[in-house]
Amino acid sequence: MTLIDLTLNLPDDLANEATTQGLLTAPMIEQLLRTELTRRRTEQFFGLLDQLAVAAKADLSETDLQAEIDAYRQER
Repeated sequence: MTLIDLTLNLPDDLANEATTQGLLTAPMIEQLLRTELTRRRTEQFFGLLDQLAVAAKADLSETDLQAEIDAYRQER
């Protein structure tokens, strides 16, 4: 496990409400980060599906389609 110290500058009202709701605890921040990472991975996945749908409509050859997939994998 990695220890990371965070310092946040938040508006008073947001900091108070987040504290009251228990959002500024280590377990809750972990959950929020995991949720956001999952959301971003899902968004990237559906973005790739959209790109593949466009590629399929463009009547790409199998070689061209594989080149697109390889290019995407290199970006990651």
